[in-house]
Amino acid sequence: MLDKQKKKIPLLLYPFAVLWALLTFILKLTGRLLAAVLGLVLMIVGIVLTVIIVAAPLGIPFFILGLLLVIRSIF
Repeated sequence: MLDKQKKKIPLLLYPFAVLWALLTFILKLTGRLLAAVLGLVLMIVGIVLTVIIVAAPLGIPFFILGLLLVIRSIF
């Protein structure tokens, strides 16, 4: 019998693994093309929010999330 073995993720890399799992879930839910469009929209919103200096702490994570979503939809 073959049992699935869980891969152990180092504690410092755990937030990245959770983010990647979230992106995979969104990709499975929406499909590749829609995920790429959603990623581009998030990147544009992130850029706009970053231009507004006060909203930069929100804009940068939006841009990064959009970029990761586009990368995940390509591969």
